[in-house]
Amino acid sequence: MSEFEVHIPYLKRCVELSLQAREAGNTPFGSLLVGPDGEILLEHGNVEITESNCTGHAETMLMEAASKRYSKEELWACTLYTSTEPCAMCAGAIYWGNVGRVIFGMSEAMLAGLTGDNEQNPTLMLPCREVFARGNKPIQVIGPVPEVVGAAVAAHDGYWD
Repeated sequence: MSEFEVHIPYLKRCVELSLQAREAGNTPFGSLLVGPDGEILLEHGNVEITESNCTGHAETMLMEAASKRYSKEELWACTLYTSTEPCAMCAGAIYWGNVGRVIFGMSEAMLAGLTGDNEQNPTLMLPCREVFARGNKPIQVIGPVPEVVGAAVAAHDGYWD
């Protein structure tokens, strides 16, 4: 039994959300929020292209919705799952939103290897662990999760060409 086994169904759902975002004309990223009881509370894919929203990343949109529905105390007990490691902007939203744990499929470094110099993904190469480490909250980070990396990468096949 893998140490990540409990997380795999949630991460697979994030990959499904990333594929839905891609089918809708956006970049392929998906995220969801899970409560302390394991219930999926919210889901979101990227909307930056179709909504002309430079902050329309899955995690940022999810945190915007979550902060309107749940208190900071409730969010601290939640886990944010995402197909790909949160970028610096999304990590900031997660930090300010007060989510206590982040679990991702593919790392930002892996994503940069897929996107190259594509202008749609001018990555800052600032891992979310480093963003969270600069704050004063002990946000737990798990990832990349090896069992999901292949599916997360496959969601990007041919997108960045």
